[in-house]
Amino acid sequence: MNADLSLLLGSGVVAITVAVTALVLLVQRDLAPSGGTGGALAGGGKWFLGAALGIGVIAFTLKLGIVLTLASFPDQTIAPLIPTPEERNAPSWQPVWFDTQSPHPVFQTLPAVVPSPPENPTTPAKVALGERLFHETALSRDRSVSCASCHDLTGGAGTDNRSTAIGITGVAGSRNAPTVWNAAFQTRLFWDGRAGSLEEQAMGPPLNPDEMGMPSFAAIEERIASDPSYSDGFAAAFGERRPVSMTLIVQAIAAYERTLISADSPYDRFVAGETEALTAAQKRGMWLFQSIGCINCHSGPNFSGASAVGPRNPYAPLLASRSDYARRHGLDRDKGRAQPGARDGIWRIPSLRNVALTAPYFHNGSVTDLAEAVRVMATAQLGAEISDSPARRRTPIWSASRGMFEAADRLVLDGQDVNDIVTFLNALSGETLVKRMAERRAGMPYTEGR
Repeated sequence: MNADLSLLLGSGVVAITVAVTALVLLVQRDLAPSGGTGGALAGGGKWFLGAALGIGVIAFTLKLGIVLTLASFPDQTIAPLIPTPEERNAPSWQPVWFDTQSPHPVFQTLPAVVPSPPENPTTPAKVALGERLFHETALSRDRSVSCASCHDLTGGAGTDNRSTAIGITGVAGSRNAPTVWNAAFQTRLFWDGRAGSLEEQAMGPPLNPDEMGMPSFAAIEERIASDPSYSDGFAAAFGERRPVSMTLIVQAIAAYERTLISADSPYDRFVAGETEALTAAQKRGMWLFQSIGCINCHSGPNFSGASAVGPRNPYAPLLASRSDYARRHGLDRDKGRAQPGARDGIWRIPSLRNVALTAPYFHNGSVTDLAEAVRVMATAQLGAEISDSPARRRTPIWSASRGMFEAADRLVLDGQDVNDIVTFLNALSGETLVKRMAERRAGMPYTEGR
C-alpha cells in the first residue's frame, strides 16, 4: 500500500478508536456534566453529548471510507471525471450541422446548407416568393429602391460597392452595406449587431427614412396585398387563408437569403484535402492569419465570431484610437454599440468570406484597398507595427518605474507579410461568385444557378 495512504489509514483508525472509546465511557460511566441542578438535566446532557459524538464518529468514518475508495480505485472513480487533453482543448461549441463526435479543427469548410428556424421552415415556394420580394421596389416609398439595390446579387458580391448605401431620393446613409452572401450564418446582423436574425434585420430598412422610407408596416402590407400577382405566391408559401403581413414578408425574404451560400472557395477546397488549391503565398498568409492573432476574432468556417458556426464572440472593440492608419480613415468617429463618450467603438465582427470582392471596407466604407484594411486591423487590433526595417522588431520602451529604456519585442509586419495575408483573403472568394461577376463585367447575361 502507498505510504501516504497507510499513514492516512492509521491516523483514521486511531481517531475512530479514541472517539468510540470516549462514547462508550460517556454512556456507561456517566461522564457527562451534571448540568448543576438536577438528574433530568444530567441525563439530558449525557445523551446530547453522546448523540453528537456518535454522529461525528459516523461522519468521519464515512469520509475516511470515501477517501480510501477514491485513492484505491482511481481509474474507476476519479479518472472518468477528468477531461483528457483533447477534451480540454476542444472548442465548446457544437453546431447542430456538424458531427459532434469528430474533432473540430481551427480551419474548416462552410456547410452548404443553413438550417432554418422552427418558426420559419424553408420551402421552395417561400424561397421563390422571397426572391421576388428581395427585388421588389414597392417596398420603398417612391418605388425606386429594393433590397437588391444595396445588396446586388446579379453583378456584385451582395453589396453595392459604395462607401455608404444610397436610399430613396439619393439619400446617402451613414454606414456601408454588408454583403448578404453567407449572412444566414451570422447570429448578429447590421454593423452594430442590433438584429438577431435575418427576419429581424429585414424589418429595419423599409421604415428607415434614409433607406426605403415607408411610413408604416401597414402601408407596406397594403401595397403588396393590392398587387394581385402576389396572391398565388403567398398562398403557395403560407396557405390560402393567411393575409399578407409584414411578418410573412420578412419570413419569405429571410428564407431566400438562407439560400445565398458561397462555400466553394479555394480555401474550402484546401481544407477539404486538396493541398494544391492554395498557392505558397496563400498558405503563408493563412499561417500568418493564424499565428499573429487574426483568427481570434475572425474565427470558424465563416471567419466571424458572430457566426452560428464556430466559437462565439459576436462583438469586439475597434481600437482605432491607437492606430494612425485607423484614424486617418475616420474609423474613430462612429462608436457603434459603445456607450456615449467611449474612447473606441464596439462592432459586430464581420465575416471575411468574399472580402476581396466587397470593397470598400469597414462601417464607414472609407478603405478601398484590402491591403490597407489589413494594415488598419494589424495596427489597431494587434498593436502591430508596419515596417520593412528588421531593426524595428526590437523597440525601446521607456520604463518610468525603473528609470531606464527596455527593449521589448513587438509584432512587426513587413510589406510581404501584408501581401501574403491579402493573398490568403483572396482565397476566401467563392469561385462561382467570382465567375458570375466576371461574366457580368464582360456583358454576359446573368443566369440563375450558373
